[in-house]
Amino acid sequence: MKFSELLSVLKPHKTVPVTPWRAEHRWQLSPTRVLILFFGLAIFGLGDSLLVQGNVGNAPWTVFSQGLTLKTGMSIGWATFVISVFVLLIWIPLNEKPGFGTLSNIVLIATFIEVGTHIFPKQNSTLSGVFFSLLGIAMVGLGSALYITCGLGPGPRDGAMTGIHYKTGIRVGRVRLGIEVLVLIIGWLMGGTVGIGTALFALLIGQSVAIFLGVVARLTHK
Repeated sequence: MKFSELLSVLKPHKTVPVTPWRAEHRWQLSPTRVLILFFGLAIFGLGDSLLVQGNVGNAPWTVFSQGLTLKTGMSIGWATFVISVFVLLIWIPLNEKPGFGTLSNIVLIATFIEVGTHIFPKQNSTLSGVFFSLLGIAMVGLGSALYITCGLGPGPRDGAMTGIHYKTGIRVGRVRLGIEVLVLIIGWLMGGTVGIGTALFALLIGQSVAIFLGVVARLTHK
């Protein structure tokens, strides 16, 4: 494959593409759609666990989960699950309604973060840690693209973001930034790992999701 062709394949997508497996409502289930959803969430969770095991800084929400782990003694998978359930409760005053994908998000991402932290070895060098972080960011991007295009409902954090946006009128980007900064600070104060990996995630995760949305769009278009 020529370099120009590779760049074309990896061109970021500006919107969420309409795929053959996209649902018309949040509880419209089919074997193919559910399989793609579960696969995407599993990849997402494993990608997040690579950031944890890279040991050079986690994504903001994982910093929060890790901090909770250090304070309570629960595993990082359980900490992620508890935080997700708590965030879902915030949906109630925001009048947001969960879908099958929302509930699957809570269970599967927490499960596969837990699985990944037992499968992948913890890294002790910056170089290998950065490699783990970059691979994890790519996997989170791929997993996000797959589960988002199923149309079965946003994850708890995304739903809270859009719900706060609709209630307050504050721009989505600013709401997301405010939430991410808040949980990052809380997690860091509780002992969560902040570092190069955190910065890489903040800088690259948006592009990673957009690139894989583009890949999905082009593959399904053909």
